[in-house]
Amino acid sequence: MKLLFFNNFIPGVLKDDTVVDISKIISDIPHVTAHDWMAGLISNFSKYRDLIQETALGSSGIPLKKVRLRQPIPNPINLVCMAGNYSENGAITKAKPLNAFLKSPDSIIGPEDTVILPSQQADIFHHEAELAIVIGKQAMNVKASDAYEYIFGYVNFIDISARGLHQDSLFIGKSWNTFGPMGPYLVTADEVEDPQNLPVKLWVNGNLRQDYTTADMGVDIPRTFEWVTSIVSLNPGDVLSCGTNHQGLSALQNNDLVQMEAGRLGKLTVNVKDVLDRTWQREIDKDTANRVAERTTTGGFGQSPANF
Repeated sequence: MKLLFFNNFIPGVLKDDTVVDISKIISDIPHVTAHDWMAGLISNFSKYRDLIQETALGSSGIPLKKVRLRQPIPNPINLVCMAGNYSENGAITKAKPLNAFLKSPDSIIGPEDTVILPSQQADIFHHEAELAIVIGKQAMNVKASDAYEYIFGYVNFIDISARGLHQDSLFIGKSWNTFGPMGPYLVTADEVEDPQNLPVKLWVNGNLRQDYTTADMGVDIPRTFEWVTSIVSLNPGDVLSCGTNHQGLSALQNNDLVQMEAGRLGKLTVNVKDVLDRTWQREIDKDTANRVAERTTTGGFGQSPANF
């Protein structure tokens, strides 16, 4: 099932090329915010699943082209992002120590929204296409062998990064408003046959940049989940993003059109705006790719020593 929000954060489900409104079905879920609504649905999904499916089958829906899709997980309580968690197409033969950071939930935007590049003089702004996990039930000290029991579904996520603003701060490089595009919908886990072998692709202005699979993770999803939940308790509707392969990163700049998809999670499209209209090389940032893959140690195109 593909769950979503549309227009003024009305909850819905995707049916072919249409959206079916499910707000009446889940109207009894207590909510103040859209996130409350989605988190409540996730927590009690077994109660609503069959009715949602029956409603979708019996409804003609609204054509996708007539609605505005929104981020499916708006303002999660926790947005945890893995850092340096890929083997960079096998270049790194021994997995790095697990590392992660908290990204501001307010950074999340939805399909067709706009990434706003801040005026601060970053060395470069990068896209990082990632598979993100949505938590289905409270998870604390979860064993790797049990991890998939706690995963409700998956969603496309782009971790926008500003390099070089502060050598030691991921916060200032990652948490600007609009730096977390997500969508176009949340796909339940039963529709993702093998999350550990999904193709992940990202295009800038139609040019393929990132092209890798989640099989390249240095530490797999279950062990990542075990490590994260040994530190922080995750709750329904929280998001854990699995990190990226850096071998196809390139600069983001004014008026760019960015598209990303992981497996069959749909295509996420966002725009980029930079009022300063700064420019960088359009090619893949090979200096960053080589540095993260530990082929070189010096900077170049991106300059920043940050690897994530």
